[in-house]
Amino acid sequence: MINVAVCLGSSCHVRGSKDILAMLQKAVADNGLEKEVDISGSICFGECASGGVNMKVDGEMVTGITRENFPAFFEERILNRIKK
Repeated sequence: MINVAVCLGSSCHVRGSKDILAMLQKAVADNGLEKEVDISGSICFGECASGGVNMKVDGEMVTGITRENFPAFFEERILNRIKK
């Protein structure tokens, strides 16, 4: 199981965390990964200057996620881990 926590704090909220969370949920569902990816929200990871939304994937900080780079993030950090 891959654990993904999305920051929903005020800084990430302003940068689109609600949209990124929706994109993540849709990508997980579209790939049939509901049993392999656990999605949760968090208040703040303390990396507010990243320029995008912050997440933790299995405890590893990933900063600066935007609508534009989300597909690459999902491929690298989620799909590639599942393929291993």
